[in-house]
Amino acid sequence: MNRTVFLVDGFNLYHSVRSASEDLGGKSTKWSDIRSLLSSYLPAIGAGAVLHGIYYFSALAVHLEQYKPDVVARHRLFLDCLVAAGIVPILGRFKFKTVRCHACNRDNPHYEEKETDVAISMKLIEVFQKDEADTAVLVTGDTDLAPAVRTASLLFPAKQICFAFPYKRKNRELSRLVPKSLYIRKERYTTHQFPDPFTMPNGRKISKPVSW
Repeated sequence: MNRTVFLVDGFNLYHSVRSASEDLGGKSTKWSDIRSLLSSYLPAIGAGAVLHGIYYFSALAVHLEQYKPDVVARHRLFLDCLVAAGIVPILGRFKFKTVRCHACNRDNPHYEEKETDVAISMKLIEVFQKDEADTAVLVTGDTDLAPAVRTASLLFPAKQICFAFPYKRKNRELSRLVPKSLYIRKERYTTHQFPDPFTMPNGRKISKPVSW
C-alpha cells in the first residue's frame, strides 16, 4: 500500500480553475470536488497508491468584506463543503503593505497572501517525519516550494514526492526535482464538481454560487 497525501495550494489551484473556465467557454469549474478530482489521479501515481489525506492551504480575504462581502461568504461555504468531503483546510492570512507607484509617486494600499508556502513546506516535512504518508503530491506550480522539496528528498530518501500541476501551472524547474509529475487538464475540472446543492452530513444544503 502506498499511502498518498495531497498538499493543495488553494490559490494556485483557484487561478487555474478560473483559466480553465475561460478557456472552456465559461463552463462551470469553480465548484470543485477536490477530493474526487485528486483521487482520480491515484492510478497515475502508481505503486498501489491509496488516498490517505488532503490538506488544502488558502486564506480568507477578510479585507474585502467591507466592499465585497460575497467573496468571503462564498469562500467560507466552499471550505464547509471541502471539510464535509474529508479535506483538512489550513488557513494563512493576508498582510497589509504599501506599494510605491513609480508612475504617480504614491504609496498605494496592497494586501498580500502570507504563510501559505511556508505552511505547505512545513506540512510536507511533518507528514514524512510522522510517517503519515509514503508519497506526498504537491498540487501547485509555485517554485517557492523548491527548497522544501529538496530538503524533504534529502531527509527522507525512502519517501516519494510528486507534483500535480494545475492547468496552465506546469513548471519545468519543479518537475526536474521529482521522479514523477502529473498535469491536470482543464476538462478534468468540469467532470469533478460538487453536486448542486451539496448536502452536508447534518442535512444542511449548500447551493453553488450563481457566478460559479
